[in-house]
Amino acid sequence: MARKATIAREEKRRKLVKKYAEKRAKLKAEGRYDELDKLPKNASPVRLHNRCRLTGRPKGYMRFFGISRVKFRKLASSGKIPGVTKASW
Repeated sequence: MARKATIAREEKRRKLVKKYAEKRAKLKAEGRYDELDKLPKNASPVRLHNRCRLTGRPKGYMRFFGISRVKFRKLASSGKIPGVTKASW
């Protein structure tokens, strides 16, 4: 499990990106880059990092499900993810 502070930091960044998304798009379209520089650094979507919603694990993230591969395997094996079955041939 990731540290609580790390998970909280990512959540804070996610909120900032959402808050400034419209303003960033408007400034970019108008080409006013000097004003774009004055926005908070964490308002840029490039600074976001995908993390597992359950554990906060940064690596092995499965975008479609929003969780890490470790949690995905555990949940899929126990039948908690609808429509996912173990392959057998």
